[in-house]
Amino acid sequence: MTGGAVTPPQDGAKRIMILGTGSIAHRHAEHFASIPGCLIVAACDTNGERARTFATMHDISHAFDALDAALAWDGFDAVVNATPDQVHKSTTLRIVARGKAVFCEKPLAVNAADAFDMVAAAEGAGVINMVNLTYRNAHAIQMARRMVGAGEIGEIRHVEASYLQSWLTGRHWGDWRVDERWLWRLSTAHGSGGVLGDIGIHILDFVTFGTGLDIVALGARLKTFDKAEGGVIGDYRLDANDSCAMTVELANGALGVVHMSRSATGKENDLDLTIHGDKGALQIWSNTTDSTLHACLGPDIETQTWKQLDCPPTPRNADRFVLALLSGINGQPDFRHAAEVQKLLDLSIRSDAERRTLAVA
Repeated sequence: MTGGAVTPPQDGAKRIMILGTGSIAHRHAEHFASIPGCLIVAACDTNGERARTFATMHDISHAFDALDAALAWDGFDAVVNATPDQVHKSTTLRIVARGKAVFCEKPLAVNAADAFDMVAAAEGAGVINMVNLTYRNAHAIQMARRMVGAGEIGEIRHVEASYLQSWLTGRHWGDWRVDERWLWRLSTAHGSGGVLGDIGIHILDFVTFGTGLDIVALGARLKTFDKAEGGVIGDYRLDANDSCAMTVELANGALGVVHMSRSATGKENDLDLTIHGDKGALQIWSNTTDSTLHACLGPDIETQTWKQLDCPPTPRNADRFVLALLSGINGQPDFRHAAEVQKLLDLSIRSDAERRTLAVA
């Protein structure tokens, strides 16, 4: 632990601590360091050596090996919570109890009950709270939402959505058979919620955000494929779901299909969402770095002609979080939205077990 004097705010800049210094934390450090109005003042990790190395790499003045020590120091206004999924709740509850804002990695929690406990705590404390659903950074989904909200495609009638990866059938991200970065994602004992928990949260967020409509009922099927002798590699039992297919009903009565897989050969990392309205349609595609938006509108409906639209740049989630800190007005996606999506994930597991469509409570 390295404490020391509290860093005073610079010209009203908000002081940020990064909690958890694994791989995703490096991206947070790089991006938050580039945003005006904030200053990264501390790093914290249960592995003190890793925290200190991280702090040195990113020119961060303070490093801690325990959250309690960082809270006692109290030299920050907000926390980027990049800890493992299973400790999001316990760490966040302690942070918001001290009146600090939280920017939490997804998923907010491992189940909806825990997620809504976090919602209650953050809202009760009146602190800024957001979740890093990264594909909200896509220019195309933000413009599509504005077009839907403006009524440009009329009443939504049908939705098609998918999030497809192929790292189980290719080695473009490394060999999952020997790489622990991917093996843990295949094992429930190591905290994985399978493809549903890992990327399902993103495509369900795409559907609800893009349409502006809640999902009110769903039916889901989950599948785990045989991938190794006895279903085990080393300490990893490969029992997490690999593919999911679901049907959904939206709040206005529209129907849709949503599916996700890690075995979608030929698809590296692709989110697709098509929203069909009675006056037009939109097609959104995104990956981690790019996105496109195509529309079929007006006279083009008669010829089924799709045209690509220019999408203005949109702020990233981190930028919106800093803006929320500076303005005091909560940003999106917030804890409550992430908890609602987690409720859909939990219901999908129950739907698969019961082999029936279930209403969303």
